[in-house]
Amino acid sequence: MSSVGGKIYTSEASHHAEETCNVVIFGETGAGKSSLINLVVGTQKALTSCNAVGCTTETNVYDVLIQNEALNVKLFDTVGLGEGSEGEVPDKDARKVLKTLLRDLMKQDDIHLLMYCVRGVRATKALYRNYDLVRSEVKERIPIVLVVTNLEDKEPEMEEWWKHNERSLSDFGMTFDGHACVTTTTIDEYAGDELKRRHKQSYHAVCQLIERCRSKGAASKNRRKTIVLFGETGAGKSSLVNLMAGKAVAHTSPDMQRCTLQWKEYTIDFDGGSYKVFDTIGLEEPQLGIKEYLESVENAYTLVKELDQQGGIDLLLFCVRAGRVTATLQSNYRLFHEFLCEKKVPIVLAITNLEREKRMEDWWERTHSTFAKYDIQVAGHACITAANRLDGRHKELYEESRITIRNLVKKCVADGQKRAWMGGDNLFVSLMRKQKALLTGGSHVKRKDLVPRLTKRCGLSADVAKHLANMIKQNVA
Repeated sequence: MSSVGGKIYTSEASHHAEETCNVVIFGETGAGKSSLINLVVGTQKALTSCNAVGCTTETNVYDVLIQNEALNVKLFDTVGLGEGSEGEVPDKDARKVLKTLLRDLMKQDDIHLLMYCVRGVRATKALYRNYDLVRSEVKERIPIVLVVTNLEDKEPEMEEWWKHNERSLSDFGMTFDGHACVTTTTIDEYAGDELKRRHKQSYHAVCQLIERCRSKGAASKNRRKTIVLFGETGAGKSSLVNLMAGKAVAHTSPDMQRCTLQWKEYTIDFDGGSYKVFDTIGLEEPQLGIKEYLESVENAYTLVKELDQQGGIDLLLFCVRAGRVTATLQSNYRLFHEFLCEKKVPIVLAITNLEREKRMEDWWERTHSTFAKYDIQVAGHACITAANRLDGRHKELYEESRITIRNLVKKCVADGQKRAWMGGDNLFVSLMRKQKALLTGGSHVKRKDLVPRLTKRCGLSADVAKHLANMIKQNVA
């Protein structure tokens, strides 16, 4: 017996396998966590209850082999959340125990997957409380998946629950790296063929969920970190690539002309880390014309989608030329961070052209409140010069800038890879769904009402606004 998170847990005999995957299962009392354990283990090892009263009063650990007995899975069955003060473990105590467990395991880098177990009822905002508890502890470092139980009677298939509730979960602020709709009902001699089929299907669904997330996690640890660099033409993106690389690898232009017509990939190594940096096409102001703006959006969409299929994006690097904060900056920020990457990827600012400042950081101290007014929120910033000149003071500032931007990148990718893109194959479906919700807050909106909101809120020209309004009405039901 061992102590974890201030509680005693028991473990079945350990199995010898090539890999080990630690899975922490959490959820409200009565959600079926212990029954889920039994589903994966294959026997009635975990004590279950026939009502909503909690039967798990301490963290228990169970070992089981899956993936043709090549993957040893350690399942942590945690105390149920949401019980009142008269329960076996009051909610306040249960939450404390769970937080301590997560912190202890994370110190040892010993959690591979978090599994949120919920009963198959309608998705409500109440589910967010437990999700937020865990997400706030692990940040984005560990994938969280959803397992929905008690769906043995769902017709025509258990997956219908996800189809009906996926949008609500997203609206309540919950995003998951995978899901499984299952039944954990015990199979006895009276079970019918359909229930047996669903039980077997449930077992494979949960095992595949564990295997897939484990494989993604292992792959992400060994891959180069992926950075997407974006910003307006003339902001200094290509110069920023050279600054990080420590040598001239990207072509630059001395004026405001575009020098990147399609995204370009650069492999940059520094301070023991390896990064793939994607320098994107310059984002023109929407007022300059619909053709250029839509070209930029299409390039951005294609890149983000391709990178997601290759493992995701670790960091968005928003390159901004020092000057007035404008609605165009806000529009570009929303395009990448809110719409294309759905706020799942950390974003940082690199403010260039600050060589004339007495102290480059002074610019941020004077200006950062303006970014807040435009609702531009970032995980960090770097005040730099990306212009490589030979004079003494400028050379010192350039070297200082290299250290600053590299430290920012290292700090913000240290928490691990995050899933970036989720959406349909149509270029604007995901983008417009987010745009519409943001602008209107409802579904019964006329095209003529959308146009002024697009022009006012996002700074689009009338032609661009009309074009996008048409797409909203056509693509988003």
